[in-house]
Amino acid sequence: MVGKPRKAALAAWIGSALEYYDFFIYGTAAALVFGKIFFPASSPAAGTLLALSTFGVGYVSRPLGAILLGHLGDRFGRKRVLVLTLLLMGLCTVGVGCLPSYHSVGVTAPVLLVALRLLQGLSAGGEQASANSMSLEHAPEHRRAYYTSFTLSGTQAGQIIATAVFLPVAALPPADLLSWGWRIPFWCSAVMVLVGYLIRRTLEETPVFEQEVVESGKVARLPLVVLFRDHWADVLRVVMAALIASVSTIFTVYALSYAVNTVGLARTPMLWVGVLANVAAIVSIPLWAKLADRVGRKPLFIAGSLGCAVLIFPYLGAIAAGSYPWIFVVGIVLFGVVYTATNAVWPAFYGEMFTARVRLSGTAIGTQIGFAISGFLPTIAAAVAGSGKGAWLGVSIFTAGLCLVTVIAVATGRETFRVPTAALGCTSTVDVHREVGARA
Repeated sequence: MVGKPRKAALAAWIGSALEYYDFFIYGTAAALVFGKIFFPASSPAAGTLLALSTFGVGYVSRPLGAILLGHLGDRFGRKRVLVLTLLLMGLCTVGVGCLPSYHSVGVTAPVLLVALRLLQGLSAGGEQASANSMSLEHAPEHRRAYYTSFTLSGTQAGQIIATAVFLPVAALPPADLLSWGWRIPFWCSAVMVLVGYLIRRTLEETPVFEQEVVESGKVARLPLVVLFRDHWADVLRVVMAALIASVSTIFTVYALSYAVNTVGLARTPMLWVGVLANVAAIVSIPLWAKLADRVGRKPLFIAGSLGCAVLIFPYLGAIAAGSYPWIFVVGIVLFGVVYTATNAVWPAFYGEMFTARVRLSGTAIGTQIGFAISGFLPTIAAAVAGSGKGAWLGVSIFTAGLCLVTVIAVATGRETFRVPTAALGCTSTVDVHREVGARA
């Protein structure tokens, strides 16, 4: 029944790393160069704000991607969606690298940029939920958090690669950076997508989906109807809990833009903060996940959220003060250790709320609505808090408040780490006995 959990987890890790390499290089480019390339007619502050808005636009289409790809995954299997999301993201990313600038074609350039960004978001809407469902349904019951955590380790690896690729690019002379240098990371995606496709096409469909959904005749013709009829409260809970992603968008996009464009710090050290924090995350995520398989999902998720609410203040404060040592220390602890406690847990915690017949839809829709809100936070933070050096305090308070929302959402949810895989998502004792009996 377990199948091949290691192969499934490795494939999810590699594919997720390749997928989120594409997604993160866009965020870095939006913070550093897109304001000058696609919105040069605006003031520097307005151009940065518009560029960050295009990053957030990708989150608008994520819920639509979650609905569409969740439907396909719960009706036809997880593997097909995993291949589709990879190819779509790759084509769009290479396309961004080929776009003309505003100076060449005028307003057509930012319009095309937004269109490709929307398609990227569509792909990302089904990526993590598909990879998480694949890993969870292959995993041994007592190690579900550990195996599903590989998906999030993959996203951290993707961010490391994306940031590392931008390090030499960001060091180019400004004229070269703005003319051709920024395109290189996007073009490199073509090779990575090919590798990811060759890996993902060898995956086997999960035994949980094949045996408990397809062979038993439980495939839902309209998974959304079943989902919102039987699991609407869990979808809402996932939406609220997923707001913890605000820590990631503030750290990776807002803080970088604030440091470089407002405080005047050098690009390269700030990029290295992201690299080192993600290296720490790759190490800490599986450790947190192993602990979650022993003590439960909720304690770690809550502790990580509270820790982020506290540490966001000294991190942004260190940037405002221009203190590189404290930026590195607090940034690595915040993003590489504390925030990863939530990242290690949520792939299993969210997926365990739903039955196999709607798991992909429930996880995808809940997370992507929460991520959609989080994706616009850099823009909202920049607009509300202002563009001055003192803006960091308002952004910190705002982010901490969202972390507390996730604490409430998780604290009121069910603990699932000891629930048998066949009984996951069941809403009553009768449902549990029926599902387990049918499986036996």
